[in-house]
Amino acid sequence: MPSIGPRVHELRIPDAEQSWRIVYRIDPDVIVIVDIASKKTPATPHAMIERCQARLRAYDLARQR
Repeated sequence: MPSIGPRVHELRIPDAEQSWRIVYRIDPDVIVIVDIASKKTPATPHAMIERCQARLRAYDLARQR
């Protein structure tokens, strides 16, 4: 998902009653689960994109310390 950042992907999982959206990033040493939400629209909501970007920025800053 280039709209969120490099190496970021979305996994869509259909369930009996609803579908799920899992956003994750693959780093060389870890897979970071950034967000999980029920999928209600075909497009990724803008608020979710912004939340994922903020979480990854915070994660990257914490790893630099």
